[in-house]
Amino acid sequence: MASRLLCRRLRAHAAPLRCTGSGPAPPQLPGSLVRSGGFVGGRWVEAAAAFPVLDPASGAELGRVADCGVAEARAAVRAAREAGPGWSAAPAKERSALLRKWYSLMMENKDDLAKIITAENGKPLKEAQGEILYSASFLEWFAEEARRVYGDIVPPSAKDRRILVLKQPVGVAAVITPWNFPSAMITRKVGAALAAGCTVVVKPAEDTPLSALALAELAKQAGIPAGVYNVVPCSRQQTPAVGEALCTDPLVAKISFTGSTATGKVLLHHAAGTVKRVSMELGGHAPFIVFDSADVDRAVAGAMASKYRNSGQTCVCTNRFLVQSKIHDAFVKKFVKAIERELRVGNGFDEGTTQGPLINEKAVEKVERHISDAVSQGASILTGGKRHSFGKNFFEPTLLSNVTTSMLCTQEETFGPLAPVIKFDTEAEAVAIANSATVGLAGYFYSQDPAQIWRVAEQLEVGMVGVNEGVISAVECPFGGIKQSGLGREGSKYGIDEYLEIKYVCFGGL
Repeated sequence: MASRLLCRRLRAHAAPLRCTGSGPAPPQLPGSLVRSGGFVGGRWVEAAAAFPVLDPASGAELGRVADCGVAEARAAVRAAREAGPGWSAAPAKERSALLRKWYSLMMENKDDLAKIITAENGKPLKEAQGEILYSASFLEWFAEEARRVYGDIVPPSAKDRRILVLKQPVGVAAVITPWNFPSAMITRKVGAALAAGCTVVVKPAEDTPLSALALAELAKQAGIPAGVYNVVPCSRQQTPAVGEALCTDPLVAKISFTGSTATGKVLLHHAAGTVKRVSMELGGHAPFIVFDSADVDRAVAGAMASKYRNSGQTCVCTNRFLVQSKIHDAFVKKFVKAIERELRVGNGFDEGTTQGPLINEKAVEKVERHISDAVSQGASILTGGKRHSFGKNFFEPTLLSNVTTSMLCTQEETFGPLAPVIKFDTEAEAVAIANSATVGLAGYFYSQDPAQIWRVAEQLEVGMVGVNEGVISAVECPFGGIKQSGLGREGSKYGIDEYLEIKYVCFGGL
């Protein structure tokens, strides 16, 4: 017992994680960046218990991470609050330089950071490497934006007055992030918060805490002051209590969350009691419309990129394909061929893999449920349709035809490698189907008719539109949705505004 406790204490401070128990051997992780403790006030901290982090490809245990609870979350909030005055008072140039150093360290360690993502998330290593470049770009972008937080001088209506508008940091921001982009979803929020002069407490997804802790190690190396960036990993069992503690703590001024709409509503309810600033990037149900005028080959290439990246586990993944009747058969035929020719299911560390595992068996079961429901109502499986022999969390890339709007896969976000195709006749019909969802994050369509492009781009009820393009995320662009897909925007020049308060100052008697 004593030896196990000593081992846990050593791991919690800085040591690499080790596999425990029997079963498949997990991938080797870079010991220089893998941590198992929480990170509070610039120190690695223990918790009373630890929870396992699993490799979704094999089910093997990668190691155990401190299972932080309400006490640790509140300690992290206090550390962030104490660090706030110094950080917000630091010149923007100084904050910019530290963010830039953090970015440089991410780039120096990009290969190791990518390996951590593939190990805990399962996505192919090439995609993980792409995520790290994307993730680091937010630190670079907001390092530059930190020096561009401008106020205003407003012409007064009275001669003896002067009117100023100041922008000031909101204070402590609690950042709750998902597992599908375990690095980029942190830096997209934290980069903006730190640039604005806020301090943060990050609650990473229980499936993928190692990326958040690796970022903490690099933040420490970069010289980010103690208490400015804190991380409280916790298990699925502790998550509701920790989430509620962060959302109700009066010292927290801002909540930023990426995840499901259902969870977002719970957090909104908690945050309402203290009227916190809130930004949320919630569920999507993206339509992908292919009109008769479209270039079919380009549309198929866009469909492949939009649907099957990260095995369909992205919030902006296409969930519903709507194809106009004249071009429908040609598109479906080429789409099937592209899936069978270009996609390879396998371990994310294996060269040539394009489709890794889903995050867990529950995710696989949802894909199976959507397919079973669709087939029972008359849909046809043109390719795929079942679990892959590689392992229990792997699923074949699947395409369904003869799909109708009464099927579950067109009413719920699947979050898996399933592409349902609906045939439509008129533009108005397609737009109506696309806009029937209660959410509105992203939407895509392919057309070569300029007038139609303007009409549909303006009519789609989503926060982001891809026109003849299947991948739309970029650091320079405002990311976010409308309806029940969330509140606020991330990235771009607008992202920093989510962490700033506007103060009006009136000088009188002049």
